[in-house]
Amino acid sequence: MKMLHKILMPGMGILAVLTFQIFFTLSNHAVPDDAPRSTAPYFTPATSSPKAPDQDGFLQRWLLLEPINKPNRTNTVFTDTYVRNAMNTEYFPGQFTVIPRNGATVKVAGQELAWHALDSTNFNVKLFRFAYGLNKPTYGVLFWAVTIVDSPREIKNARLAAGSNSASMWWLNGKEAVGLFGDRRMVMDDCVSKRLTLNKGRNVLRGAVINGPGLSDFCVRFIDENGEPIKDITLTVH
Repeated sequence: MKMLHKILMPGMGILAVLTFQIFFTLSNHAVPDDAPRSTAPYFTPATSSPKAPDQDGFLQRWLLLEPINKPNRTNTVFTDTYVRNAMNTEYFPGQFTVIPRNGATVKVAGQELAWHALDSTNFNVKLFRFAYGLNKPTYGVLFWAVTIVDSPREIKNARLAAGSNSASMWWLNGKEAVGLFGDRRMVMDDCVSKRLTLNKGRNVLRGAVINGPGLSDFCVRFIDENGEPIKDITLTVH
C-alpha cells in the first residue's frame, strides 16, 4: 500500500501542475468581448419556405429584434404594472403594427437595432444566446419577437400557451393574448390565454420579453380546446 501511495502521489502532482498550466494558458488567451461570435448552434437563418411547428407544437421561427437597453434597478420587481408600462412604451414607430423584414433596422434612443429572421434549434428560443452571439447586451434588456402564423382553417377556442424567463407579454392580431409577470423561470405552458380564434390564413403573433440579471428565453405554442398542440399551421417571416 505504501508503495502504491508513493507511485500515485507524484502522478497526481504532475496532473495538478498540467491542469494549472492549461487553465493559465486558456485564461491568458480568453476570447475578447468584441471578438466575432455566432448565434450557432442555437439558431439557424430562416428560409423562405414555410416552417411547421416542432413535434410538440412549439413555434421555432421568429423575427427577433436586437435587445433594447432597459436597465433595471437591483430591487426592481416585475409586477403587472411595471411590465405593462415597460412593454407599452413606444420605443420605435410601428412597434405594435409593423411586420419587420430580416435586416431591417429601427432606432431606439439613438441606437440602431436590426431585426434577425431565425429558426430556433430548440423548442425554446434562447434570447440570451441570441444577444450574446451578436455581441449585444444580455442583461437589463427588452426583446421583441414577431412571427406570422398561417392557418389552413379557422380555429376557434384555441389558446396560446407561453413560458418565459423573465416576464413577457404576447399579442395575437393586435390584441393582448397573455401576460407573464414576475421574475420567473421559463416553464412550458406556464400561462395559457383565454380562448381565442386563429383566423384562416395569416395571423400575426407578437411578443416582448424583459430580462433582469439572469438568462432569458421563451417557448410558445397554440393548443386546441382539448389541450392538444396545434400542428397543422406554418410559420413565415415575410
